[in-house]
Amino acid sequence: MAEQKYPEWVWHNGKIVPWAEATVHVMSHSLQYGSAVFEGIRCYKTPKGGAIFRLAAHMKRLYNSARIYDMPMPFSVGETTAACHEILKKNGFEQAYLRPCAFRGLGGFGISADTPVSMTIAGWPMGPYLGPEALKKGITACVSSWQRFAPNTIPAGAKAAGNYLSGQLIAREARQRGFGEGIALASTGLLSEGAGENVFLVIDGALHTSPVSAALLNGITRDSIITLARDNGITVVERDLPREYLYLADEIFMCGTAAEVTPICTIDSKQVGNGEGGPVTRRIQDLFFGLFDGRTEDKWNWLEML
Repeated sequence: MAEQKYPEWVWHNGKIVPWAEATVHVMSHSLQYGSAVFEGIRCYKTPKGGAIFRLAAHMKRLYNSARIYDMPMPFSVGETTAACHEILKKNGFEQAYLRPCAFRGLGGFGISADTPVSMTIAGWPMGPYLGPEALKKGITACVSSWQRFAPNTIPAGAKAAGNYLSGQLIAREARQRGFGEGIALASTGLLSEGAGENVFLVIDGALHTSPVSAALLNGITRDSIITLARDNGITVVERDLPREYLYLADEIFMCGTAAEVTPICTIDSKQVGNGEGGPVTRRIQDLFFGLFDGRTEDKWNWLEML
């Protein structure tokens, strides 16, 4: 395994500290029970300089996730927003992946124990999450044997650390079976989402995607694509989707902060469309990445300059 190169600085509980000093106790509640909420945010290099994509929306979801889990946030939205800018500038990053995280620290040992809440923000350079060729050539995917959470069990609408144990099972199973990524069904047997991405199907030129009630995270990239598509005359339908529609769609792509807009070329070894991403997927990619190179007008003030 290649040695990982880490950034120099991390924002940790209100101070910028060297990466190696951003530590927590091994008996922290979050380590023992997964009691953390977080965000994944991209900063893109644009013709005008570094710009954080939809930072306000990410901050809103972070604080909403904390509210769901009754986690008192130790810093205000304004302080956390400023800290995101600060750590990117300190590390000299114009293009990076940003990870704010709030978590229950060392305190009581019980599941419901009240503990201090800590907060950290790290950033690091990141290319295409699913591989350098994925955006162009697409990836292979499979339907996982693992389902997403049933209603009223774990809130899928919160971006909480413990939720990603589900994603780990889905992703690791897919890779063990030789696929690039896994797709999960909801407890209803209907389509939910990928291990860490939302999914869109293209059927007769329209985008179809599962509703948020299908045990999926309401992704900010998902919302951005819906907005961009409708603004450019592409029909978007949020609807329940049976598994077999994956085999009937003209095109399929995954999306997320890390995955961006990644075509799926095969599902369960069945070719999707032309096997390399079709015209609607390419149009969505152009619209999305055009936000960062100036081809797409930022009508919604999504780009927050450093």
